Amino acid sequence: MNEKRLFTKEELEAMGKRTLDLLLESLENGNIKEAKNLAQRMYNEFLGMHDLYRDWITHVFTFIGKRFGDDVLREAMAETVAGYSLRLGKRYSAKSKQRQIEMLIAGFRGHLQPFDIEEDDEKLTITPKPCGSGGRLINEGGYDPPCNFFKIKRPQPMTFNREDFPAYCAHCYFQNISPMEPGGKPLFKTEPSEDLGKTPCRIYIYK
Repeated sequence: MNEKRLFTKEELEAMGKRTLDLLLESLENGNIKEAKNLAQRMYNEFLGMHDLYRDWITHVFTFIGKRFGDDVLREAMAETVAGYSLRLGKRYSAKSKQRQIEMLIAGFRGHLQPFDIEEDDEKLTITPKPCGSGGRLINEGGYDPPCNFFKIKRPQPMTFNREDFPAYCAHCYFQNISPMEPGGKPLFKTEPSEDLGKTPCRIYIYK
């Protein structure tokens, strides 16, 4: 290999393939050990991208909150959460209630953490173990130095009337009030825990 090159042609080709395709190839070839390694690699890749976007949006909230204050931060969250709620609603609108719930829970799995699900006559209750986004960000020290992500100081509706509320977690309030279709109801409701990051929040999906 040319001493100025870091990789062979074969290595570059392998790096350019989707991990999913490599995993499926390994399964087809009966190489279970390699498939397990690739499954873990795919999880790590997805988690890295998930956390990058989580931290990025929290940094955006931090910039808005510190530069422009609570009112502008509230407006930004209200408009953007309402926007993606309506976009999700378009995907869900023609589906049965059961299928809507299955699709929503598939989205929750995108946070890559396990959760418990219970059902009663009125609703499903989802308990993350732990919260795959806001809770993990708290536990990882995102609101401490050196990141110092923004906390909303003043109790208000978007902080569930709590003080020093983590900015990322405030978007849950807007999900609770943003319908999936004009004039409709939100598909789910999040109830934040008393000790964010330490004890689990709960998500309620009403039938």
